[in-house]
Amino acid sequence: MSDKITNEQFTKQILASVREAFEKPDGVFLDRGTSLFETLAGISCEQASRPLLDGGTTIAGHVFHTCFYLQVTIDYLEDRLNRKIDWKDSWIISTRNNSEWSELRGQLEREYATVIAYLSGVTDWTDLRILGALGILAHTAYHLGAIRQMATLVARES
Repeated sequence: MSDKITNEQFTKQILASVREAFEKPDGVFLDRGTSLFETLAGISCEQASRPLLDGGTTIAGHVFHTCFYLQVTIDYLEDRLNRKIDWKDSWIISTRNNSEWSELRGQLEREYATVIAYLSGVTDWTDLRILGALGILAHTAYHLGAIRQMATLVARES
């Protein structure tokens, strides 16, 4: 038995982990009902637009930042990044009305679909691709945790 995993094994495991963070936990690292999409489904536009502190971020801001990060990461991994990234631009969204909040969640779903398509198509897991995939997972998990904590607090205030 080899100590090395195959590209197919890595693809299967990274896809399962990313899907758990976004879609549906399988008990690897999240509890049932706590994925990003499941969490966002229970958040109103008013809750998503409410900062916890004056000048602080909002849930909508975290969602937009996550979309921005996913797009930049995939562009970088596919060697399409032909612009300088201003990370401050990833936090320009703070408030949303109902239709904008719905569109922002739709944008996140589209970025996620792009990520899944990219990861599914990798046949050669280079160091850069592994770092990119793990970065997507870690970054999403961080923002999911922040969003879940914010959601708890804004729900109390509603």
